[in-house]
Amino acid sequence: MISRYSRPAMTAIWSSENRYRIWFAIEVFAAEAMGELGAIPAEDARTIRAAYDANVLGDIDVPAIDAIEAVTKHDVIAFLTWAGQKMGPESRWLHQGMTSSDVLDTSLSVQLTQAADILLADLDELLAVLKRRAFEHKMTPTIGRSHGIHAEPVTFGLKLAQAYAEFARNRERLVAARKDIATCAISGAVGTFANIDPRVEAHVASELGLEIEPTSTQVIPRDRHAMFFATLGVIASSVERLAVEIRHLQRTEVLEAEEYFAPGQKGSSAMPHKRNPVLTENLTGLARVVRSAVVPALENVALWHERDISHSSVERYIGPDATVTLDFALARLTGVVDKLLVYPERMQNNLDRMGGLIHSQRVLLALTQAGVSREDSYSLVQRNAMKVWDADGQLSLLQLLKDDPEVTSRIPPAELEELFDLGYHLKRVDQIFERVFGSPA
Repeated sequence: MISRYSRPAMTAIWSSENRYRIWFAIEVFAAEAMGELGAIPAEDARTIRAAYDANVLGDIDVPAIDAIEAVTKHDVIAFLTWAGQKMGPESRWLHQGMTSSDVLDTSLSVQLTQAADILLADLDELLAVLKRRAFEHKMTPTIGRSHGIHAEPVTFGLKLAQAYAEFARNRERLVAARKDIATCAISGAVGTFANIDPRVEAHVASELGLEIEPTSTQVIPRDRHAMFFATLGVIASSVERLAVEIRHLQRTEVLEAEEYFAPGQKGSSAMPHKRNPVLTENLTGLARVVRSAVVPALENVALWHERDISHSSVERYIGPDATVTLDFALARLTGVVDKLLVYPERMQNNLDRMGGLIHSQRVLLALTQAGVSREDSYSLVQRNAMKVWDADGQLSLLQLLKDDPEVTSRIPPAELEELFDLGYHLKRVDQIFERVFGSPA
């Protein structure tokens, strides 16, 4: 994690303190269940739970635990040793019948679930801003582009509505991924429950708000984690998609929208005139970082037999890095959209820039409806459109069509003018918005 691209709430999830408190909770809840089942003395189990409720550990002394681990070369044993020093003789019942993976995997599930909750809140904030700005520019006409070339008119609100729909799908995906990863495994060595009752696992899962892993192999199967990180990768790609759109719109020769430029902000160390899309460029880079976690997560699925720990070092990286980075990216994107400067006049200028070429399809269709073959209709429109194109929009497609007798023999000039109505292209905007946002109240 890099502090420059981190926010406190998400970073705290991956702190050593939070991890150790989750470990302790797992051990305590397991002991509590064992006491109820008679596997350990019930009174000792109650004492352990009371110590937990009284926060017997106090401040987690991470350096002390690290010092123990330097000797034991085992993080779970190091923690249990330190925790035992804080408790009475009842601490001997901690970790009964359990294996390290029971603690590590269940703890990771809790942390990823906590991270997912923050990311879901991030998405909710982004969706709210996208919706507000989409309705603000619902009928703001702008040029649609395919291959980066002027195509036909759309509205800026539609661009944002498309982003809203995409992030709404991403939210659904993350809800599903959260459910999949919120899994508890307290099944002992190789996952057979030989030394621990499955009811212990059920109790720990219930206390932590998790579901039980139906059949762990000493570790929780990593297909769950692969899907979680793949979902984060898809969300990151959606972040980049919107960021790239804004970057293109901010180019000087386009300049239909741009990032907010704060008073006192500097765009370049060399050129005082510059206003660069630094935030959205940053988002493109951050998206790459999040996606870089996907392939390692997929490769973690294929562990040896009932377990190995080749996944462990990977997850110590990608768990914090992917979630912290995506949290920051979503918050940054929300801020960009919230303060985005939009220039309707420049959009209209760009719509008008190519002499009416954006209406060529309407003329094509009108000619076919007037009885001209599609091939001939295309040729009639294209030969006039190319004159406008070669003149860099300095000629008028409408005027050229009016001057073309083969065209006017089929479509009178007055009807040609009607085919160049901008409003025609926007007549379905309300319907699209209803599909995305639901029917208006």
